[in-house]
Amino acid sequence: MMIDPPIDKLIKKAECRYALVCGIAKRARQLETQYPELLEEKKVKAISYAAQEVYDEKVVIKTDN
Repeated sequence: MMIDPPIDKLIKKAECRYALVCGIAKRARQLETQYPELLEEKKVKAISYAAQEVYDEKVVIKTDN
């Protein structure tokens, strides 16, 4: 269960829930392939780190409209 960042505030960072999930999953895959040492050093899972980046607005989720 994800507690941090709070899901109710994280949902506001994207246009819809689907975009949020896809954006976080895409960033998590990038982290696993490009920065595995960062995840190992911080002892955090890629999905949690990606969600925190979105919450902190280090990564912005864009949708094509």
